[in-house]
Order: sequence, then C-alpha cells, then structure tokens
Amino acid sequence: MIGTMQVRLRRFLRRIMTRPRVDLPLALGLFALATVGLITLYSAGDESLALVGGQAARFVLGGVLLLLISRIPPSTLRNWTPWLYAGSTALLVVVAVLGEGRGANRWLNLGVMRFQPSELLKLTMPMMVAWYLHPRQLPPRWKDIAMVGLLIAIPAALIAKQPDLGTALLVSAAGAFALFLSGMAWWRIGLLIGAVGGMIPVGWHFLHQYQRDRVLTLLNPESDPLGNGWHIIQSQIAVGSGGIFGKGWQHSTQSRLDFLPEHTTDFIFAVFSEEFGLVGVCALFALYAFIIGRCLWIAMEARDTYSRLLAGAIGMSFFVYVFVNGGMVAGMLPVVGVPMPMISYGGTSAVSLLVGFGVLMSIHANRKMHL
Repeated sequence: MIGTMQVRLRRFLRRIMTRPRVDLPLALGLFALATVGLITLYSAGDESLALVGGQAARFVLGGVLLLLISRIPPSTLRNWTPWLYAGSTALLVVVAVLGEGRGANRWLNLGVMRFQPSELLKLTMPMMVAWYLHPRQLPPRWKDIAMVGLLIAIPAALIAKQPDLGTALLVSAAGAFALFLSGMAWWRIGLLIGAVGGMIPVGWHFLHQYQRDRVLTLLNPESDPLGNGWHIIQSQIAVGSGGIFGKGWQHSTQSRLDFLPEHTTDFIFAVFSEEFGLVGVCALFALYAFIIGRCLWIAMEARDTYSRLLAGAIGMSFFVYVFVNGGMVAGMLPVVGVPMPMISYGGTSAVSLLVGFGVLMSIHANRKMHL
C-alpha cells in the first residue's frame, strides 16, 4: 500500500512540475510592483541593504511558492480547501494561547522566523466560501448565505480578539466578495449591507479604547496633534509636500527626519507620494488597476464556479488592500494597520499575496478551452 502511494505521489509531482502555468501579463505586473516596492523600501529604510535584502528574499520565496501552486489544478485545490481552512483557523486558536506581539497576540515564533497565521485566512477564507457554494444552486438561498456568514464569522472573531480589527475586516471582505460574486440579487446585498450597518453602534461598544480613539481622531486629528493625531497629520504633510512631480527618490524629509512613524511598513505609501508626487502615485495606481483588472479577467474566463468565485474574490480583496491603505495614508480612513500590497515591508503579507496569485495562475492555466 505504501509503495502504491509513493507511485501516485511521484506521478502527481511529475504532472504538476512539467506544465507551464504562468500568466505572463500578470507575472510582469507583479514583478514591476515588487521592483517599485524594493526601490521605495531602500529609500524609506535609510538605504538599508539588509532591509531590502530581507524583503527581496521574501519575494523570492513567494515567487517560488507561486510557481509551485500555479501547477496544482484548481480541482485539487478545491479538494484541499476544507483542510486548509480548518488548519488556518486552528492556528488562530494556537495564536490565542502561544502568540506574541507588541500589545497583541498575532504572531507565532517558529525560531527562524515569525509567522502571522491571520494572513492565511485572506486566502483560505474565499477558498472556503467558493468551495461551499460550488456544488450548490446559485444564486444562493438564505440558508446558504447564513452558512457562509458562519464560516466568515468564526475566524474573523478570533482575529478581532487578538486584537487585529483591520485584518478581521479584510478577511471578512474576502469571504463576502466570493458570496456577492455568486449572483446574489441586489436587494439581498442591500439588506445584508443594511444589517451590517445597523450592527455598527453595537460593535462600537466592543471596540478597545485605542480603536475608538483612531476613529475619533480621523474626524479631528488636530484635537491631539502630538498623540493619536500624529500619524495622520505627518502622513498628510508627506503626501501633500510631494506636489505634482515629487521631491525625488531618497529626498523624503518626513521619513528621514523621523517625523513619519512606521515609514517602512504601514505608511510607506506616504514616502512614495512625497518622493514621486502625483504623477508617481497615478502611475502606481495604474499598475495596481492593471493587476486587479487581470485578476477579474481570469475570473471571467474561469472553468467552474469554484474558480470563478475564488479568482474574483482574490482580485477584489487586492483592491480593498490598496484602497484601505491609500485612504488611511491620505487621512480619509482610520489607521488600521493594513500594509500597501507589495510595497510595505513585511514577510507574511508579501508571501501570502504571492501564494494567492499562484492560485490565480492555476485558474488561468485551466481556463475555458475556447480561448
């Protein structure tokens, strides 16, 4: 029996390793985005080669995983989905017991590296929703919508308890996109949005005081310019001082003079805006738009319901990350600790994003054959 399993495993590995699975336009877009990220990080990190080298190594790791996952058929990924979802949710329970972090239990220390399990849910959540809806009649009925809500609520609650409200909302959005793309009627979508909006006053009482302060500071950051309002004020100064064409690469005064906090992570987009100005920001957003558009095109050409819902959810989630970080840096949204994709320094986030794009590559390779 063991010999038979070994033969099957060798055949499976040989099959997935001998098929080209890369969507060239999407790969070129990601490579360009990673290059922009490393260039910006070099400037924001005071020309630290160690910082840039570490991020480049993470990009390489993510790229290798992208290539490997792109060769796994979507049908196989679909079969693995319940186990991946259950495993990533179980890791959240482990984090609650053994996790570490600065004032929040978000990380697992693996010795050679630290790992943030909540990042996995950004992918396994839409995978699970797509898996659940795949064999069912679409558009979904209320009982299926309720079941999807339960699948989203369990890990989202565990993440929010860390506390990490920003990631909890992003994970919830990833699952919700897969649900909305399943053909739900607009009146049902409106009812769900209204129900969520009606829960906001209730949810307010469950927020930590620092989370409430972030929301209130957004409305009037000048009320506490040296405290809670410092991030937003300094970020707005950096963005505004960039003007049309920017101050030039490595000439960001807000980061080099240490006025701008977290200038290599959550607020690195402010550094980019100050150095490259409105023209650079528009070019970066155009690159993001191309990647998102390519994701949605892959979703349109997907072979089955699982692939279509998953590809669309990954693309729309990527849009939300860009929108939330950009709005946060511009002072239009509260500070929630969401990185700018492929630009902000961070290992787990970069690798998990590239793994998600590996899934998209797999879906593209197994698209409808009429193309």
